[in-house]
Amino acid sequence: MLHLALFSFFGAICVAGAINLLAQRHPINSALSLIVVMGSLAVEFMLLGAEFVAVIQVIIYAGAIMVLFVFTIMLLNAGEEERSAGSRIAVLLGVPALLILMGLVAWVLIRQNPASGTVAAGALPGTPPEIGRLLFRDFLLPFEITSVLILIAIMGAVVLARKEH
Repeated sequence: MLHLALFSFFGAICVAGAINLLAQRHPINSALSLIVVMGSLAVEFMLLGAEFVAVIQVIIYAGAIMVLFVFTIMLLNAGEEERSAGSRIAVLLGVPALLILMGLVAWVLIRQNPASGTVAAGALPGTPPEIGRLLFRDFLLPFEITSVLILIAIMGAVVLARKEH
């Protein structure tokens, strides 16, 4: 019972952080809200028994990626954003599309285990050394391509932020 209460509590923190991320007008406040979301997701992974994924969530995403985001925001000197009138078409088409998508996802998840109507939570197969071998041997090329793409994004932010003299 305590496990379910903790899971629900941190799930609510995650959802509140995500809503706050979208509601903020200043990019730094949005980045801090994203850190709250990533931290609560790490706790969710811990509660599901996926300790390795939880640690990676904190080290890689809440640590390194968020430092990159904050660095880019500071480099671009992004101030408070201007509000514009919302699009009626986006609301008229987006809300039904969201409801259809949520229903489709629920239907697919329930069909996976029709006897109980729930989906069993499973962790990643294998031990951390096996996952590390997969990441740094079998999937080394996609891992390195991702690193190069992040480097290109940083260089692009520097070029965009540079002032002409």
